[in-house]
Amino acid sequence: MGYVFDFKDSLAYEKWVTSQNNSFAIDLETCIMLDLLKPSKGETLLDIGCGTGTAFRPLIEKGIQVTGIDPSPYMLDIAGKNGGNKVDLYRGFAEDLPFEDNSFNHALIITTLEFSDNPVMVLEEASRVAKDRIFIGVLNRYAIKGVQRRVKGIFSKTIFNRAKFFSIWEIKQMIWETLGDVPVSWRTVCQFPASSGKIFNKIERSRIVQRFPFGTFAGIVVTLVPKMRTKPLALKYRPKFKTSIATGYEPVKNSENMPK
Repeated sequence: MGYVFDFKDSLAYEKWVTSQNNSFAIDLETCIMLDLLKPSKGETLLDIGCGTGTAFRPLIEKGIQVTGIDPSPYMLDIAGKNGGNKVDLYRGFAEDLPFEDNSFNHALIITTLEFSDNPVMVLEEASRVAKDRIFIGVLNRYAIKGVQRRVKGIFSKTIFNRAKFFSIWEIKQMIWETLGDVPVSWRTVCQFPASSGKIFNKIERSRIVQRFPFGTFAGIVVTLVPKMRTKPLALKYRPKFKTSIATGYEPVKNSENMPK
């Protein structure tokens, strides 16, 4: 369990994501999420720490069956209005998901690890309930904007005072230590503190630029590898006749049957 957004935090977050000034950043984050996760119509997805539903709205439009879970009732109230009757919402914690193993094709973990006391357990639970891919979106600690947010938090109280920022390398290491040697891909967006104009937009959408590890938002996708347990079973069959160990032929019972 980590920090749970209260009423004031929830309203402030929804105001931020719906602001016209932040629409370009939200669009970039959504684009790399869809491009890396590659969900198909009819598949199921669990949005872990769904917040107000910013991430799952474009997924619903693509015909994905979405389930959201969040510990904040205030966040869920807003998410219910944004998702309508097209999403199932649950109140719960990312470290202890109330779902069976392999219940979903995919899982989202977007700006959730930052507010969790046990990010490793969050990854373990996500890999338990999802069977295909996990998309992780984090606030990049090495981005210019990330540094600005942490410095601002020194002098004033913000929600980022409660957040832990991660680097791509930290997330990758956490994934491999938790889930084993699974395939991992990543990109970052919002390389500049503020972007406007066609030139900046084109630069931000460049696949080459998105491979720079210093964007404000880092998107990482994990392709899950099935884990199987094998248990040796005792051989209950008993042969009617014993055979030769070396040749496999049935032993001769009397000399009269021997070829002359």
